Amino acid sequence: MPFDMKNLIFAFGLTLLAGLSTGIGSLAALYTKKPTNRKFLSVVLGFSAGVMIYVSMIEIFAEARVSLEAIYGSPQGYWATTIAFFAGIALIALIDRFVPSPDNPHDIHNLKEIDEMEANDPALLRLGLISALAIAIHNFPEGIATFASAVKEPALGITIAVAIAIHNIPEGIAVSVPVYYATGSRKKALFYSFLSGFSEPLGALIGYFLFRMFIINEAMFGWIFAGVAGIMVYISLDELLPTAEKYGEHHSAIYGLILGMMVMAASLMLLA
Repeated sequence: MPFDMKNLIFAFGLTLLAGLSTGIGSLAALYTKKPTNRKFLSVVLGFSAGVMIYVSMIEIFAEARVSLEAIYGSPQGYWATTIAFFAGIALIALIDRFVPSPDNPHDIHNLKEIDEMEANDPALLRLGLISALAIAIHNFPEGIATFASAVKEPALGITIAVAIAIHNIPEGIAVSVPVYYATGSRKKALFYSFLSGFSEPLGALIGYFLFRMFIINEAMFGWIFAGVAGIMVYISLDELLPTAEKYGEHHSAIYGLILGMMVMAASLMLLA
């Protein structure tokens, strides 16, 4: 299955935008004059989780199953899809296990909390740099997931890119705030924040070269799609929902989750 150049450019562009959305979090943290609306943030993160879970279980997993059953037959194709799904979960879980995020990696400070931080503390710079490295490594498989989805199904790639972009905003805050208060430089804070998100387009680039090394067919995309579904479900359950509940009431996160699922369902029906 040859690559279409327009799809490739589109996929790389989506992945780049999703990755660099960490900079949006930096801008919000460093230049806003109003405290972060924690309840709104909770709903938005829940919304992102709802989008990712719904599209993974209803669309991506199902499409992967169709592709693999067409190659291997039933029930072998269903088994292959399920194995690839949990392999994706295992991959991202191993990354979490061996490259643990720093304490409270999504700790989003409102202005009052920021003002109480001690400036020029070297420990803050170390925290920011460790956060940037950990987030960059965690974002790498997300770049492959966004790229693979956008190459196969551009409309689906947009959905995944938007959900991941929302997910990356608090990560940008987690990197930029300690770096800014350690150095007093907004430029350095923005630089490291953007750098942490740049691993996603790097993941897309690596994914492209890996794909070029093998024959691209429906079976390969089926395995990749099922793995992507597992990665996105894990991210939603392990990062997005816990963070959403942390910054708002339990029901705010759940309402956002349900709203995200409803919007995703409606968009899929309109595109059908």
